[in-house]
Amino acid sequence: MKRRHFGKQLSIGALASLTGTGLWGSHSPQPSQHKLIKPKRLKKGDTIGLITPGSYIDDESLEKAISNMEEMGFLVKMGEHIRAERGFNAGTDKERLEDLHTMFADEEVAGIWCARGGYGCSRLLPMINYELIKKHPKALIGYSDITALLNAIQQETGLVGFHGPVAASTFTDYNRIHLDALLMNPRPIHQIDMMETEPDAEKHNSFTPEVIRDGVAEGALVGGNLSLLAAMIGTPYAIDVKDKILFVEEIGEKPYRIDRMLTQMRQAYDLNQTAGILLGVFEDCQPKEDDRSLSLMETLRDRLGDLKVPVLYGFSFGHIRNQCTLPVGIRARMNTAGGTVTLLEAGVE
Repeated sequence: MKRRHFGKQLSIGALASLTGTGLWGSHSPQPSQHKLIKPKRLKKGDTIGLITPGSYIDDESLEKAISNMEEMGFLVKMGEHIRAERGFNAGTDKERLEDLHTMFADEEVAGIWCARGGYGCSRLLPMINYELIKKHPKALIGYSDITALLNAIQQETGLVGFHGPVAASTFTDYNRIHLDALLMNPRPIHQIDMMETEPDAEKHNSFTPEVIRDGVAEGALVGGNLSLLAAMIGTPYAIDVKDKILFVEEIGEKPYRIDRMLTQMRQAYDLNQTAGILLGVFEDCQPKEDDRSLSLMETLRDRLGDLKVPVLYGFSFGHIRNQCTLPVGIRARMNTAGGTVTLLEAGVE
C-alpha cells in the first residue's frame, strides 16, 4: 500500500475539540471506586475510531484492520497519527495520547478499536484525561499491550472495556460470534465456551486445557497480558484483584519468566483473595528440548496450584486466532468442570 493513499484519509481523523480537557491528564495516587459505566452498544453503520496507542503498524496490517471493520459493517475514522513511527512506538507519547483523547471526544465516533498492541500503552497512563473519558464513555477494544489502557481506564472511571481481538487480528467465526454478542446484540446472560479445537492444537500442547484447581467462581472480570499486569504493580494503576476473576494470558515468554512474573504477583497480591483465576493460552511459552526448565504447565501448577480458588488453564483468549472477548469490570461466573465463562450481565447498554 502506498502511504500517500493513507495521507488523504488521515484528515478524517483530524483533532476534535478538546476544550477544557487538556492533553496531560491527572490521576489519583490510589485507585478509587467508581460506579460501573457501560458504553453504548455498537451497530452497523457506526463509525469506529481506529488508533495505535502502542506499537507502529505497517501498511498491510492497517489495510487488514480497515477491512475487518468494514466487513463488520462499520465506517472507519483513523487517528491523525495512526501512521506515525518513533522507534518501537507508533509516534510520540503526545501523538498517541492525542489520538486516544480525540476519539473519545469525537461525537461521530461510536467506539474505539485499537489496530494493534505491541508496546507503549503503559507510558500513557499518567497523562490520560480520565475525566474526558468519563464524560464521553465509549467501547474500547483490544488486547495484549492494550491491557494497560483497559484496566487503568476501568479503575479510574468505571468504564467497561473489552479485552478482545485488535482490529488487525485474523477474525474467525468464533471471534465474530462473541464480538457480536458483547458489543452489538448483548444478552442479559451470555455463556462463552472454549473452542474444542484450535488450528495449532495438535502441534503445541500449550493449547490443551487443564484444570489446575477445580471449582466455580463469581466476580467481576479483571486482567489481560501477564507482562503488563506485572509491570503495573507498584504503580497507581495496579489492578485490584480482591473478589475478582483474574484472567491472564501471555506469549513468547520462557517458563522461568512466567515463574518470575507470577511470583511477583503472588508477593504483591494475596491471590487467595481472588474469586478465581482464568488462564488463556500461553502461546510459545514452552521451553526448548535442551533447556533446563520446568514445562509451562509444571510452572503454572507450581505457582498457582496451592491456591484455594478455582484455576483453569487454556481458555480461548490470548495471542491465538479463536479468541473470545472478555468485558473488564463485568460480573461473570467461571466453571472449571464445564470449561465455561458465563457473563452475568451485558457489557453495553
